[in-house]
Amino acid sequence: MQSPQFVEGFWVMSSAKQIFIKLIPSKPGRAFIQKNHYSGKAVNNSSIHFGVFLHGTMEGVLAFGPPLDKRKLLNVVHEATWSSIIELNRMAFTERLPRNSESRAIAFCIRSLARQYPKLKAVISFADGCQCGDGTIYRASGFLLTAIKKNKNLCRLPTGEVVHKMTLESSISQPRPELGGRSYFDVTGGKYDFKKYVKEVGGEVLIGHQLRYVKPVNGARLACEVLPFSEIDRQQARMYKGDPLPSKH
Repeated sequence: MQSPQFVEGFWVMSSAKQIFIKLIPSKPGRAFIQKNHYSGKAVNNSSIHFGVFLHGTMEGVLAFGPPLDKRKLLNVVHEATWSSIIELNRMAFTERLPRNSESRAIAFCIRSLARQYPKLKAVISFADGCQCGDGTIYRASGFLLTAIKKNKNLCRLPTGEVVHKMTLESSISQPRPELGGRSYFDVTGGKYDFKKYVKEVGGEVLIGHQLRYVKPVNGARLACEVLPFSEIDRQQARMYKGDPLPSKH
C-alpha cells in the first residue's frame, strides 16, 4: 500500500479546545512514537502517519501499515486481498490532549483512509493487556471484538526492554544486541524456538491477553466471529498494563 496523496487536515472541537489532525511524514511520526509510546518503539513497516495537533504543537500520532502476518487475517473480511487490510499498529498521545481526542482522531483517520483507498476493507488493531490495556479506546471507536487469546509472545529482557516474538521471527538472521551480536536463528539452531530465546537472554515471558479488534470499511462484511464485549470479562481478560481489572458485571 503506497503512501496516500491526500493532504487535508481536520479541525475537531473538544472541551472548548481545538485539535487538528493531518497526514505527516514518517520520520517525525516515528520519532514521536519512540518518545511517547509505552513500548518506546515504532513499527518498522508503518507507512502512514497522522499527527494530532493542539495549539500548533503535535501531541499525538497514529501509525498505520500492512499487518506483519497477513495470512492470518485474510479470513477476517469477505473477499480480502493482500492490500485490502491495514493495521493501526501504534497510537501515542500526550496527556495534554483533551478528553475523547483519541476516538475522534481514530474516526478521522479511518474515514480518510477509506476515502483514499476504495478497496480497503478493514482496519485491524490489537490491544495488548500485558503492557497497555484491553482496548477501551477501540470499543469507543466502533471497532468489533473478534478474538481474545492468551499472549505468550512477549519477553521482558533483564534490561526492562520488551521484545515480541514476531519481531524476532520476521528478522531471523539480524544481529541482536541482547544476544551479543548473534541472531535469533544462531541461538535456536535455525528453528522458530521462542522459549529457547527467552532462556538464552534470561528473560521473562509476560502474562496477559491480546485482543483483536476490527473496523470494517467501505461496506465490507466480516467473515469471522464477532464476540460480545462481555466475553472480555468471561475470559478474565480485562487488564491494564498487565494487572487484572475488576469485572464490569
